[in-house]
Amino acid sequence: MSSKSSQRILTVARKELLHILRDPMTLFFTLFMPVMELFLLGYAIDTNVRHVSTVILDQANTQESRALLHRFENSKDFDVVARVYTDEELTRTIVAGRARVGIKIPADYSQQLEAGQTAQLLILVDGTESSVAAEAVNTGNAIALRESLERALGDRELPVEARPTVLFNPDTRSANFFIPGLMVILCQMMASMLAATAIVREKESGTLEQMFMTPVRATELVLGKMLPYLVLTFLEFCLVALLMRTIFQVPIHGVFLTLLMLALPFVLCMLGLGLWISTRASTRDAAMQMTIGTILPSVFLSGYVFPIESMPAPFQWIAKFVPATWMIDASRGVILRGGGWAELWPHCLWLWGLALAMVALSVSRFRKQLA
Repeated sequence: MSSKSSQRILTVARKELLHILRDPMTLFFTLFMPVMELFLLGYAIDTNVRHVSTVILDQANTQESRALLHRFENSKDFDVVARVYTDEELTRTIVAGRARVGIKIPADYSQQLEAGQTAQLLILVDGTESSVAAEAVNTGNAIALRESLERALGDRELPVEARPTVLFNPDTRSANFFIPGLMVILCQMMASMLAATAIVREKESGTLEQMFMTPVRATELVLGKMLPYLVLTFLEFCLVALLMRTIFQVPIHGVFLTLLMLALPFVLCMLGLGLWISTRASTRDAAMQMTIGTILPSVFLSGYVFPIESMPAPFQWIAKFVPATWMIDASRGVILRGGGWAELWPHCLWLWGLALAMVALSVSRFRKQLA
């Protein structure tokens, strides 16, 4: 690249940066919108299900039944919101949504225990929310199993005791899991949306054709337009990481520079995606809608919310070609697992391959549109 070409690229980049500084809405979207979304989603999302509203029907009303119910109340997973006296009231409370779980202890509960027989209790779980239902079922089974073991073994030690150890996130904090992935989604949204609207804005104002009356070439125009957004996206990425560490107390176990180097091809890929969208859209509203349409697959297919391993095989194959899949796993790998290049070099190869392919496709499409 010659010095004149570099000078033309920097001139276009300076023009674009001045436009960002003079446009309050663009500046607000660039600096404050991702931070606001970080706080909203960082505090709102919590995968740890606690304090599930529970209704109780204790037909036995004995010392044994009260002791069992006391276990449920002390588990911190169940909050007793009502006590009813008939099956109809129990069902009605759950149907009305006032309780997610219903616990029914039959009248012969204590008699069955004294006779040495299996005493049963009924746990009704509202299945409209799968995460709440799964937690309620698992906790209910664990409490019942613990009660059975204590009655069967008495004061004897358990013959087998499992001692699970949670690595990298021992407190199972939702912020530790979600925010490293949220950083990636916010940067994707920012880079692709700003890149798409930057070119479309020139189309709407009619200045795109005028710029080609100057010595600036198509490739130089694209590079000059994308350069400020590359820098701004990296600054935003660092700002979100700083807030993640200081406000949300998420530890960074790896080398942050490694994560920044992995973020470079990812951001380039998102800028290329924005450029490709700009060749398809004729207005900024259309560009925004198309960009939002690309964010949803990144959220649902990248492993950000749902594990990729639980998806059907065709979607697992598709997920490999979603850049956010590799970047989110790399972000969690560096921040939570303390991974380095020895573990993350496949992510680097995939991200650079996807970035080069997307940028080449977008520039080629941009040149054809101009021709």
